[in-house]
Amino acid sequence: MRDFGLLLLRLALGGLLAGHGAQKLFGAFGGHGIKGTGGFFESALGLKPGEQWALLAGGGEFGGGMLTVVGLLHPIGPLTTMAPMIVAWAKVHAGKPIWASEGGAELPLLNMAIAAALICTGPGKWSVDHLLGVRPHPALTTLAALGMAIGSYIAISQPSQLAQTARQSNEPAGAA
Repeated sequence: MRDFGLLLLRLALGGLLAGHGAQKLFGAFGGHGIKGTGGFFESALGLKPGEQWALLAGGGEFGGGMLTVVGLLHPIGPLTTMAPMIVAWAKVHAGKPIWASEGGAELPLLNMAIAAALICTGPGKWSVDHLLGVRPHPALTTLAALGMAIGSYIAISQPSQLAQTARQSNEPAGAA
């Protein structure tokens, strides 16, 4: 049952994040594609150039999600899905109550928790890695982790309109 549980987690996390990435990359599922997502990233999140950031976020979600779904090159799939979730938490949901109904980071946090659990446990027996006996070189995994950390840091460091608005709404009346 452990391997079945891991498969369910991989399918849910990987499938939903791959779909979320497809919204950014291809405009699928009611998404806005690279151009529309890039415009939002620039205007609201302060991520410039927006289209390049949309490509990175969409690629992390779509590519990482697909790797997670099939259980290939584990733990690179769930690892690369974490960067867009970290940035979403810090740039879009910061300063809000945790619940999604209030604009909070409930869903990115849940996605990161599932990704972290998968990273810690492995993809399970029902995976391409297990089927083919594949395991990525630790240097590749380290490079993916460093890229995720550096990219997240750079994105979070850029000032955003949403973060400024959230801070202003939390200031006491009359504060400058």
